[in-house]
Amino acid sequence: MTNQTTSPVRHDWTPDEVAALFNLPFNDLMFQAQTVHRQHFNPNEVQMSTLLSIKTGACPEDCKYCSQSGHYNTGLEKEKLMEIQRVIEEAKAAKEQGSSRFCMGAAWRSPSKKEMPYVVDMIKQVKDLGMETCMTLGMLNGDQAKELADAGLDYYNHNLDTSPEYYEDIITTRSFQDRLDTLQNVRDSGMKVCSGGIVGMGESERDRVGLLVELANMPQHPESVPINMLVKIEGTPMGDVEDLDDFDFIRTIAVARIMMPESHVRLSAGREEMNEQMQAMCFLAGANSIFYGCKLLTTANPEENSDRQLFKKLGIRPEQRNQEHGDKEQQAALMDAVKQQRTDAFFYDASQAS
Repeated sequence: MTNQTTSPVRHDWTPDEVAALFNLPFNDLMFQAQTVHRQHFNPNEVQMSTLLSIKTGACPEDCKYCSQSGHYNTGLEKEKLMEIQRVIEEAKAAKEQGSSRFCMGAAWRSPSKKEMPYVVDMIKQVKDLGMETCMTLGMLNGDQAKELADAGLDYYNHNLDTSPEYYEDIITTRSFQDRLDTLQNVRDSGMKVCSGGIVGMGESERDRVGLLVELANMPQHPESVPINMLVKIEGTPMGDVEDLDDFDFIRTIAVARIMMPESHVRLSAGREEMNEQMQAMCFLAGANSIFYGCKLLTTANPEENSDRQLFKKLGIRPEQRNQEHGDKEQQAALMDAVKQQRTDAFFYDASQAS
């Protein structure tokens, strides 16, 4: 293998630098993203998560894309907090299908004191299955974040959704700063952060730049960065927004990979509308995490068998969870082992071509 330097992890990206990445020739951007990806991850492994809605509908927030908002008539049937035993059965099934992380979402503005004991019990029982745990429950204060962390919650998801400038066009019932505050509370508690955004909501390229700048310039990058393609829901204000060009979505994945080289970049909502070729391009652009299963919170997702068939065609395998996931020394040793398996022929350096 030729001497290959690892891309630095930066927290000082400027909008102009990121815009320049978006505007690279497509092949150059993909090559750069794949180069960064191979420096930090096995390029043929994808982390698999399953997402379960543990409380559906009647959310007081007015997110203009969301079927669960109580502000819009989307025909979604409201459900109360799911019984713990049913949640555990769903987690067991997800583990049997190959998922290493079980994510639980509730349509709340913020969890109430009454509901927290049930949430804590869910976390503990899913952890007992040997799975990583993630939750998205709305805004958290410091005490709530600590309670979840003490229960053993590994990840907390709270997306920024879009750029600070476009945010008020999408949501008015909570501020962009509210989201940043929740993420800081999560980080202060010791939990890992899962935070990304949604593209295809009528935003400009500059807004996609702004979203990624906010994420990548955090003092510590989110360990998981979901990039969602808007799923248009009839009855919401975004039910008939113009479709985003597929290449613009793939570019967003690639730029996220370059800017946050050590994060798992998740190909998230919207996969149901993507053909195999587009998904393959997203993996090539550096996506290395998916939601696995036939449904996300309330929207469709490719069937498990379809994912397995695609993985077989691409030579991709599920990423295996390291039981000592938080041990940085073991993580470094794993990366060294991966690097040693590479050969000169495995990685072509175009800069050396005449």
